[in-house]
Amino acid sequence: MKRVLTSLGIGAATVDTVLPTTLTAGETVDARVDVIGGNDTQDVDAIYFALATRYETDDSHGTAKIDTFRIADSFTIEPDEERSFSVEIDVPYHTPVTMGTTSVWLDTGLDIDWAVDPDDRDDLEIEPDPLRQSLLDALESLGFRLHSAKCEATESLFADHRFVQELEFVPRSGPFAGELDELEVVTLPEGNGFDLLLEVDRRGGLLAEHFDVDERNDRLSLRPGDEGDLERRLQTVIERNC
Repeated sequence: MKRVLTSLGIGAATVDTVLPTTLTAGETVDARVDVIGGNDTQDVDAIYFALATRYETDDSHGTAKIDTFRIADSFTIEPDEERSFSVEIDVPYHTPVTMGTTSVWLDTGLDIDWAVDPDDRDDLEIEPDPLRQSLLDALESLGFRLHSAKCEATESLFADHRFVQELEFVPRSGPFAGELDELEVVTLPEGNGFDLLLEVDRRGGLLAEHFDVDERNDRLSLRPGDEGDLERRLQTVIERNC
């Protein structure tokens, strides 16, 4: 009976990943995986991980795996036995930053044949990599303040990306205060950096809003080494679309 209950997840082994809750996109962190045996002996084929986020669709939401990996060494966990494993976790540089409604978490599971896989979820704070931090700093210098951040589905727009993160800014001071309603920036991973898709929402009357003629779109690349000139380039692109 114990074996039957264990296969259903009752009295089964448990798993817990211990790692920093605040991470920076692009870094590698050391983590520890603790496995505690349940009421019966169980053979574990692997420990698997999935870094995931949620994104909005037109009528609902979905879950996307940013990255997955496994510890493939199999082992047996005896009743009440405690085992720990050290692991390095790579946080991809394009992991969404946890601003606004964006959430990111790490799922950890045990791969056990003929049983409900035990799992663990750790919610994470993801800070921007140096490139996206330079973007935020440049926009702040131009007087923009972050208004919202969310991940949206993109299957119909970009075949290689299930979702992108969209950052929405409003001009509070500086050269664009009173000139724009908002600036939307999509950080699209490309090579070792990002392509920035910009939508400039100009101030316009009711007629302009109705026909969407108050919105202009442009594109800007952001690669390592571009940080020093980014503020000037952003200002030039935004002015061109005002």
